[in-house]
Amino acid sequence: MAVALVVIAAGVSLGLWAASGGEGGATGPEARASRGGVAAAPTEPGTSPSPSPTRSYPLSEAPRTIPAVRDHTPARGPGWRPEKGNRVVVDDPALADEGRLIAGELGLTYQGEKSDKRAGDLRLSLNDDKGANPESYVMTVRDGRVEISGPADAGVFYGTRTLKQEAHDGGTAPEGVVRDEPAKAQRGLMLDIARKNFTAGWIEDRIRELGDLKFNQLGLHFSDDQGFRIASDTHPEVVSQQHLTKAQVRRIVDLAESRHITVVPEIDSPGHLGAVLDAHPDLQLRSAQGSPVQGAIDISKPESAEIVDDLLNEYADLFPGGSWHLGGDEYQALTRSNPEASFPQLAAAAREKYGSGATVADLATGWLNDRAATVREHQRTPRAWNDGFFRGGSVQADKDIQVAYWTGKEIGARQPAEYLSAGRKVINYNDEFLYYVLGEPQTFVYPTGQRIYEQWTPRVLRGTAAVPERYDGQILGGSFAVWCDLANSQTQDQVAAGIRMPLRATVQKLWDPDRPELSWAEFRALADRLG
Repeated sequence: MAVALVVIAAGVSLGLWAASGGEGGATGPEARASRGGVAAAPTEPGTSPSPSPTRSYPLSEAPRTIPAVRDHTPARGPGWRPEKGNRVVVDDPALADEGRLIAGELGLTYQGEKSDKRAGDLRLSLNDDKGANPESYVMTVRDGRVEISGPADAGVFYGTRTLKQEAHDGGTAPEGVVRDEPAKAQRGLMLDIARKNFTAGWIEDRIRELGDLKFNQLGLHFSDDQGFRIASDTHPEVVSQQHLTKAQVRRIVDLAESRHITVVPEIDSPGHLGAVLDAHPDLQLRSAQGSPVQGAIDISKPESAEIVDDLLNEYADLFPGGSWHLGGDEYQALTRSNPEASFPQLAAAAREKYGSGATVADLATGWLNDRAATVREHQRTPRAWNDGFFRGGSVQADKDIQVAYWTGKEIGARQPAEYLSAGRKVINYNDEFLYYVLGEPQTFVYPTGQRIYEQWTPRVLRGTAAVPERYDGQILGGSFAVWCDLANSQTQDQVAAGIRMPLRATVQKLWDPDRPELSWAEFRALADRLG
């Protein structure tokens, strides 16, 4: 009787496989369940594996990763897990770095360009889909092998991150096909290394963490009132005692590039320049009464522009990425009720440069545009904090300066839709969800991963309300930000622990802003399992 049942089951299973065209079944909602698959029996290198679609395997379940894959077509088969002696091979020499990295991580053998197929192979390849998202990839687990392909090396790299998570702690990559890509092109973490000195090793650890989570930007805010944290050849007098050497920064940038992460530098001006002004007190802004203004440089003086441009030009070679953050926020001259009366030298410079009706805000906007022109000469795309853009006036910020939207609390605050309706591109730094401010000064509280996971999306730019969906294409992405206002409130290890789950929640919503399939408790358990 038992034999008869086996025969009947075999007939049903083979019939189902034939009906599916050999692709392993439907692609409905069940394709996005928990990770599954049964481990394959070890196979010797060079031998042919058993056919995947057999009666002994259930339909596979989608992998469990952070961020979650966006589409998985299930199939029947044992899946794949790394075994000693398995090869990593590539179809294109441009993928050598990705191949060597994943081979080392999974304990496999990197063998470069090979056209033959062996049991257990992991193959990386570039496809010809010229119009596809360069960060997209397809991962196929079939016949005891894995192939990850994409239109560019970035997508292939993200496929290896998915595989690394699937294989974590003896796990198995489930049979079937993953098709995946991010919803947002910019997925970042910003670190305030000016107020708090973070070691190079700690920053490198964050880069490895970010890479595995498919982040692609690391912002370094390295100049502020409390410190200037990268060595300088043009102005060594402004550099703080604790700082990163240029050699350390190059290693950071190289490591980031190997993980397809762009390092975005920020020298904030014309405010937040206290460390520079400590060495150049003659450039500090003073009121009509002669009182110095903390952190503010006097933008009426040509020497002020010269020193900032010296630094921008110097660091252009150190940071080869495409973006540059100019700051532009909290220029204290513009917090006075009558800036023209409080700072007559700024008012006079504005009128001289822009005409009789020009204001101090116009002069500040002109400063921002001039700094944007400096970095644009190095083929960088400028961005600035939203409170560095001003309503009205005779001078408008250049159209290509992207808005880093962080607050709605500044004087003359404008809703995000005002920037979006003007056609500007915006990056989400919403301080309601994405600001980790050491010591929790003012009204800040440490953000939780749960709140980000359950309530935030890239369209929630200010407070808790989302902007209309029609603006979604202008929102380039988002960035979680660590600010060190009270620098000694936490050690750098405490910071790493505190941002661990918020980072994972943030990238989940940047990769796929739809409501996650996992509950927060399930998501947290997954994060704990993956390490």
